[in-house]
Amino acid sequence: MVDVRAWDSTWSNDVMTTPGIPRALHRATSDNPFVDLGDGSTLQLMQVDIEAGLWVIRTKFNPGYRVQTHKHTGVVFAFTMSGSWKYEEYPEVNTAGSYLYEPAGSTHTLIVPETNTDVTDVWFAIYGANLNLDEAGNITSIIDAGGILQAYLLLAEAQGLGRPDVIGA
Repeated sequence: MVDVRAWDSTWSNDVMTTPGIPRALHRATSDNPFVDLGDGSTLQLMQVDIEAGLWVIRTKFNPGYRVQTHKHTGVVFAFTMSGSWKYEEYPEVNTAGSYLYEPAGSTHTLIVPETNTDVTDVWFAIYGANLNLDEAGNITSIIDAGGILQAYLLLAEAQGLGRPDVIGA
């Protein structure tokens, strides 16, 4: 076994302030408030990287909520913090503590059971675009990192929440 304490002795508190070494970035929940999407869900945008196509969001869904059928052009990572949800096309139910990986091209319809008693709180890291689909599989709208950033900032300002300091914006 490696003794990591030996490594610690070679580091100092100056590492965090040494020029050229990137600093870790922190955002508290209150720094980036949830915006009401007006459809039974709220969204908190924590980070975007438009060039990489990354958007990191936390979404809260009310019981009975349903997301339009969609697919992603990149991978998606999801972690459920509370409540439960599933994809209509799959049998698995995501509950608090569940982790979900979606490969690029995965098509699904997110649904939150009407029997949930509280909101469902899920953290997503999404690469690429979200392609919303109609019943015939035609693309009806596209959401990507740039679009979600613009929508989030506009909604935050319209709802009197100021201009949140989104990492990467």
